[in-house]
Formats: sequence, C-alpha cells, structure tokens
Amino acid sequence: MMDAPSYEHLGVLTDHNGIFEHARLDAPRREHGYCVDDVARALIVVTREPQQTADLRKLAAIYLRFLESAVRADGLAHNRMSATGDWSDAPTMGDWWGRLLWALGTVAAQRGDPWTRTRALRTFRIAARQRSTSLRTLAFAALGAAEIVRVRSDDHIARTLLREFVAAVPVPDDPAWIWPERRLTYGNASIAEALMAAGQAVDDADATARGLRMLEFLLSVETSHDRFSVTGTGGRGPGDVGPFFDQQPIELAAFADACARAYAVTGSSAWLPPIAMAWRWFTGLNDAGVIMFDDQTGAGFDGLEPGGRNENRGAESTLAALSTYQQALRHREGDGR
Repeated sequence: MMDAPSYEHLGVLTDHNGIFEHARLDAPRREHGYCVDDVARALIVVTREPQQTADLRKLAAIYLRFLESAVRADGLAHNRMSATGDWSDAPTMGDWWGRLLWALGTVAAQRGDPWTRTRALRTFRIAARQRSTSLRTLAFAALGAAEIVRVRSDDHIARTLLREFVAAVPVPDDPAWIWPERRLTYGNASIAEALMAAGQAVDDADATARGLRMLEFLLSVETSHDRFSVTGTGGRGPGDVGPFFDQQPIELAAFADACARAYAVTGSSAWLPPIAMAWRWFTGLNDAGVIMFDDQTGAGFDGLEPGGRNENRGAESTLAALSTYQQALRHREGDGR
C-alpha cells in the first residue's frame, strides 16, 4: 500500500513569491529565481492532491498569485522572475504560456473555493486570447482547456482552443513512425494525452483514437525489457537505438498522465501497468538502476545519467516525481476513473 507522498521538499523550494527553479543538492539556488513553467507544474500537483492540508492550500495560493501576475492584459505572459520578486523578461509566448493555461484550467475545474476557481478561469480566458505555433505549447494549453470543458461543456473559449489544437496536430505519412514529428524530443506523451483529451471534450472520436494510437506507438519506442527507457535530452528519431541519456523525470510524469487519460477514456485496465512502471522508474527500474526519488522528503533527482543520477533536486524533477507518484497511487487498484 502506497502512502501519500511527502511535500516537504516542495515547501523547502517555495517562498512567498513562488517555487525556485534550481537546487544545489537539496538547497534552493535562490540566485536563479523562479519561472512560470515550474510554478504552473507546482500548482497542478498541489491541486491534484486528494489529501489537502493547510500547508498545501497555502502553496496553491502562492502559485496561483504568481501565475495571475505573469499574464498581461493581451494574454502574453512573463516566464522569469528574479529572486527579488521582479519580472526579468518581456511578456511573450513559449511553453510557459501553455503550462500556465494547463494549471489554470486544472484549478478552475476543481471542487473547492469558488473565488479561487473564478480567479483561475478569469486568468485562463485572458491568456487564451493568444495562440502559439508550437505543438507542445498548444498541447499543454489544450490539457487545461479540456479540464474546463469537463465542468463547463459550453465554454466557447476552451472549446475553440481544443478544436484548433486538434487541427494543428499533423497526420504522419510514415506507417512505421506514427508520430507527428520526425524526432521525439521532450514531454512527448503530453501531445498524445492532449489529443485524447481534446477529442473527448469536443466529441471528436477520430482525434481521441489518434491520441491513443500515438501513445501506443510511444510506449513501443520508449520501453525496453519491461521498463521505461525514455528519450534523453538529445532526442530520438526513427532507427535510433537506446538507451539515451540524460533522461529527464518529466518524461515519466507525462507518460503517467497520458496512460491515466487513456484509462479514463477507454476504461481498459491495459493502461494501468504503464502507470505503475513509470513510478518504478523512480524507484530504480531504469537504465542505470538507481533510485530517483527521496521518499522521506518528496524530492526528485534532476536526471538519469549513464553512471547514476544528477544529485541536484530542482523543481521540475521534484514535481515530476510527485505527479507520477500521485497517478500511481490513484490507479494502484484501477479506481482512477
């Protein structure tokens, strides 16, 4: 029986502004400041936790305030804030915009304080005035939009974003490489998940089926000997043979989320073992045979290397580990639909 994860390290990385992006070992590197990417991930993780505490609600309030302040009236968003609490970049578009919408949609769809949901939905609608040309950025945004449509089926803004994402996903012409890009890079499973979620939200059965096929393909490419052997930072194309390094924990979190979505869409228990396998990557079933999670503090290690692991425990890796743990716990007995 798995217990709820520890959020101790998440608290260590967070101050009154947000969550620090980097760490040296287990200490936050304050000089590098904060980024919307990680704050959005953090808000999703604490919002998804079923066992809410006063500490988690406090963290959620910090993260939501950070995201609200990042969005300009025209929908463009800052990404980077200095340790002094000042934005250090110009508002523009990037992955952070998509992750911001994902987080805001997640909060807007949750049961809880109505004012918090209203704030999240309001900021979502402001940011959704913009559009990205990046497939991954749109995928992240679509995951947030799908959450809103789940509870507000007539939401025009969210439904429009979802339809545009479905239309933006290329149809591959190579039957041996049924992926919409010639190379896998990062956060790959999120594209498949977003296509499933979008298809279900707007009653597009073809899009849902395409997302499922993409996820099946991805699993066939990124598993080896009953374990995950995910694409490293150098990417992977047709004919490339692994293992690849530096493997990033975020890849396993994306797989766990996508397989949980596939289970919710299909009801097939065949999607449950990969969720458990994604978590086992963190407990040592990986290409280096090392543990990638500190179960005492809830910290995740920053990358899997040929000879072991990166000992730093930054925000992205910690949040990926916690997210994967949440999905494994939720689906351990097939009760996650």
